[in-house]
Amino acid sequence: MRIMGCETPLLHLDDESFSSRLIARFQHSSSCVSEVMAELGSELDMYQLADAMPNHEELMNEGSDAPIVRLINAILSQAIKERASDVHIEPFGQVIAVRFRIDGVLQKMLEPERRLASMLVSRIKVMSKLDIAEKRTPQDGRISLRLGHQAIDVRVSVIPCSHGERVVMRLLDKNVVPLSLSHLGMSEVLCNRVMTLANRPNGIFLVTGPTGSGKSTTLYAVISALNRAERNIMTIEDPVEYDIAGISQTQVNPKVEMTFANGLRAILRQDPDVILIGEIRDRETAQIAVQASLTGHMVLATLHTNTSVGAITRLQDMGVEPFLLSGSLGGVLAQRLVRLLCKHCRRPVTLLKEECQLLGVPWRDGLAAWAPGGCEHCHHSGYRGRTSLHELLVLNSAMRSMVHQKVNEVELVALSDNFMSLRMDGFAKILVGATSVEEVLRATDEVEGNEI
Repeated sequence: MRIMGCETPLLHLDDESFSSRLIARFQHSSSCVSEVMAELGSELDMYQLADAMPNHEELMNEGSDAPIVRLINAILSQAIKERASDVHIEPFGQVIAVRFRIDGVLQKMLEPERRLASMLVSRIKVMSKLDIAEKRTPQDGRISLRLGHQAIDVRVSVIPCSHGERVVMRLLDKNVVPLSLSHLGMSEVLCNRVMTLANRPNGIFLVTGPTGSGKSTTLYAVISALNRAERNIMTIEDPVEYDIAGISQTQVNPKVEMTFANGLRAILRQDPDVILIGEIRDRETAQIAVQASLTGHMVLATLHTNTSVGAITRLQDMGVEPFLLSGSLGGVLAQRLVRLLCKHCRRPVTLLKEECQLLGVPWRDGLAAWAPGGCEHCHHSGYRGRTSLHELLVLNSAMRSMVHQKVNEVELVALSDNFMSLRMDGFAKILVGATSVEEVLRATDEVEGNEI
């Protein structure tokens, strides 16, 4: 009643009737999960449920797996409340580790007994319509949930390991509206520069970074800003994470040969103005993307590189001809995610000389910053939420001429106009109290190529 915001009829059932009805609903359709989540989600406590699990004999009896169903619902409900992006269920020795990835960091939440492992995995397989008998090969599925007014898409991955089957569930809130660039941690100046690149009639604009650095979120914000009736915007993604009204979004499906390359070829026959490519993974996709940008289309895409200038080298390694690349690439945005300091417990500190040296910025006495504290609002981690660090490389005429040759990344950066590195952007966010020195160094460590 608290979730739905209205009075609902109550039906009194004994334990056996309740268990049989609950199991029947879950075994017939994964859509029933949504209804049970709406009814029970806010009331379930995964810690109490785990402690109250029946003994082995009771669990094996007919109709007795309802507690397992309730435990899974409680885990998902708790993960949503904690703003977790992923839920890990991993068998280790005599226990199962249930961990949530919150603000990019895995946190152990629960350790149910090992005897529950197979039943937990089997129930998740039923919910995601996977083969519960297949335990030798990896499987992927999905679950659609509704918790109150929240529509949650759960991507399920199951893989065998030495102690059993390991499950990772990625949670995507389908009701989340793509944020504007300013809400992603960009300054007004950087927002304007990015949108100037994206508003060009043709060319390529890339967003780079490792997995989980927010590349897709940034591109969603860009195409949302570009979305107007006079533009035909089409995407090819794997997966389609969020639905955007007015934009045609296509899901990659290798089983029917709908790859990025094949999907991109088909999109080019649909008279697009702007094309979003979820990821440039191979030579074929890279070459088609470059050709599309040279024939009057604006192409937005993500690429796995550590730095903005590294994208040029990567595309050349994929076989894109330098003369084509220099004429098509407009700019590259590299980014990382860092945790935001909790505003309730952050504490003022003075930056040390050694910290400034690590950041590559000049030090002066009394340079004020902020550090994590720890309170009930952030579960004593000192952080709550995340923001982005950015590094924008815009190609000018001098840089384009260099791309024809073997790219020297240091020289390219030197020729770039108004270039600010990831660590410089991080330093700016440290000074205003958005994040800490430790977070910026952690997120950008591989950029500096520190030796072990």
